[in-house]
Amino acid sequence: MTLRDHDRKIATLALVVFLLDQVTKLLVVRVLGFNEDYPVIPGFFRLVYWGNTGAAWSLFHGNNTALACLAAVALFALIWKRHHFEPHRLPGQIALGLIFGGILGNLLDRIRVNHVIDFLYFYVERRGVLPSTQEAEAGFPAFNVADSAICMGVGLLFLLSLRPENPQKELSQ
Repeated sequence: MTLRDHDRKIATLALVVFLLDQVTKLLVVRVLGFNEDYPVIPGFFRLVYWGNTGAAWSLFHGNNTALACLAAVALFALIWKRHHFEPHRLPGQIALGLIFGGILGNLLDRIRVNHVIDFLYFYVERRGVLPSTQEAEAGFPAFNVADSAICMGVGLLFLLSLRPENPQKELSQ
């Protein structure tokens, strides 16, 4: 059985995203200890090594096994139903490749180390607050390459869903 050309493109992008995600996480784990950080742009961006046993923004914290099962089911369902997402057109292939690679990257973390490794942390320091308090900064939740790929893939699918199904038909009316 051979992969169709569009399936090969999806799989190739998914593999690239997966490898980039895993290599960056490996580098962070080798450089930083768990819960350590390294300021890259003080007051704005730090590399961190944080573990997330929840979903996005640590929702459902402590449910790593259930979320791993849910991710596996979602991945298989998306692969099985990929024909609904325009896999024969490049934007659909890119979206699915990003999503599949991202899901695989975070799923491997959940299985291998029992949490997702997050390492990109953007924040701003709040003026007039004591630096030793948690209120001293307001930050976006830490994330990783897989999270970024999933968000971009879902966003692209959303944009694709806004297009008319048959652009030629729309123009002729």
